[in-house]
Amino acid sequence: MTTTTQLGRLTGDYVVDAAHTRLGFATRQTFAKVRGQFDEFDGHVHLDGDDPSRSTVQITIRTSSIQTRNRRRDDHLSRSFLEVAQHPTITFTSTRIEQVDETRFQVTGDLTIRDVTKSIQLRGRLVTLATMDLGQGKTLRAKYTATSTISRNAFGLTWDAAAVGFPGVPDAVQIEITAEVGYTPPNL
Repeated sequence: MTTTTQLGRLTGDYVVDAAHTRLGFATRQTFAKVRGQFDEFDGHVHLDGDDPSRSTVQITIRTSSIQTRNRRRDDHLSRSFLEVAQHPTITFTSTRIEQVDETRFQVTGDLTIRDVTKSIQLRGRLVTLATMDLGQGKTLRAKYTATSTISRNAFGLTWDAAAVGFPGVPDAVQIEITAEVGYTPPNL
């Protein structure tokens, strides 16, 4: 494995590696921070290493794959917040990518949850760029991290906790992403 940060080498069309990617979220609930993730998703990324502003990201998440390590909470989130039967996916499509410095980026895009679309900004960082030979030819791999905070109420993810005597869940939800993408360049 060879590691580098030469962005020019990144240009290409990538697939998100679901086995090495975590699309997570966190919020506070009463006394503790609750973390969760979505286990089923796919994504495609076009990276332009010479001009990152021409790069694009598109992710589709299956809402029924929500996982917080608590079956009752997962069932409740699926039914009452995400309404997975009517809204089987969450999507993110980038609209603008800006390079902040050598490894940091700001990705603006449209996040759609329950048929409500809002523009959000992800603050991201290129963690590693590596050329690997896994026995089927050389593959270029890149690993990114990104975070953002969204308002769940802005997406219609509301629930009248007071009506059922349950402490409220804050409006702010932290998005936490660690993504690995890969592709096989024609000339490696």
